[in-house]
Amino acid sequence: MSTRPPSSSGRGPLRVPRRLLAPSRIIRPTPRQIGGGREREDLVAEAYRAIRKGSKSFATASRLFDQETREKAWLLYAWCRRCDDIADGQDSGFTLRPTSEDGHERITGIRVLTARALEGQPTAEPAFDAFGQVSVEAGLKPDMAADVIEGFALDASGWRPRSEMDLWRYCYHVAGAVGVMMARVMGVEADNDELLDRACDLGLAFQLCNIARDVSEDDAGGRCYLPVEWLVEADIPRGEHMKPAYRDQLVALVARLVALAEEREAAARFGAASLSFRQRWAVLAAANIYGAIGREVVRRKGKAWDRRVRIGALAKLRHILAALSEAVRSPQEPPAQWPRPDRGAILLAVRMAGPVAPMPMTPLPDEEVR
Repeated sequence: MSTRPPSSSGRGPLRVPRRLLAPSRIIRPTPRQIGGGREREDLVAEAYRAIRKGSKSFATASRLFDQETREKAWLLYAWCRRCDDIADGQDSGFTLRPTSEDGHERITGIRVLTARALEGQPTAEPAFDAFGQVSVEAGLKPDMAADVIEGFALDASGWRPRSEMDLWRYCYHVAGAVGVMMARVMGVEADNDELLDRACDLGLAFQLCNIARDVSEDDAGGRCYLPVEWLVEADIPRGEHMKPAYRDQLVALVARLVALAEEREAAARFGAASLSFRQRWAVLAAANIYGAIGREVVRRKGKAWDRRVRIGALAKLRHILAALSEAVRSPQEPPAQWPRPDRGAILLAVRMAGPVAPMPMTPLPDEEVR
């Protein structure tokens, strides 16, 4: 016999609606967790291991910063390094592989993980959680990260620069934008365009020196960052710039690259005078070390790519001591002419080339981004 009370209509027992165990109105989103919920000291330790393995030059120069700036610089570097490794299928920047068919998925993975990090969500990737941490501490914005990721996307698509402005556009994505983020890490205000311009200049100088040093390695990986128009002017057929028959022309083009880098470096040195002493010392040391790479490539001429140009420990020490001397002296005179194109013109070219892809809010297409 039923124990339910009869309805007033006499048509049978009342039907009591079942209550939801978790009404939708009380479901809450995952709370924001700076650094993906990881301990900051763990993120810093992991980031330091990344910079020591990936770039001894940056690791050495970063030691000159005060502790707060140094740790934030490591956190930013860890993200840059991990993005580069995912995009290129490398380990700490070594052994570049030719452009693969899964390049688009890798870039999507980078964008998804970066978006999660910026939202304070765990990513299961310490380098991305580190970026989430430093983005809060330094005021880094999603559009800054998107500009950098766009450089990896260009590489993944097999892109190559046709004009010199294309070269500047690429260098901005992969290094100039990072320089701007480093300036924010050092406490430069977001509206201090003059100092941000100089920070961008230093990033551009570093990337031009990288390109000059890595011409042979990039060629082996199916890449070339020398503008097509430069190669045409030098009568070098496409894809044959590493052939012995064109070595003299290649030497001249690389010298041209390094000369452009030195113009940017000089502008950045002047801007460094506005930084605190420890920051100024670190920036000048990095400029000395990376500038030495480009100048050594030029000095070796046709033998520059027989073996990779490296700056030894003793040479780095000399550059650090020279930077110390520069840092305590009165600021140098500004350049007679600022480098062209300036950051504003490069940014215009970047935006004219197409809008930067938005951060996707979809699941990773393949969790195996490692």
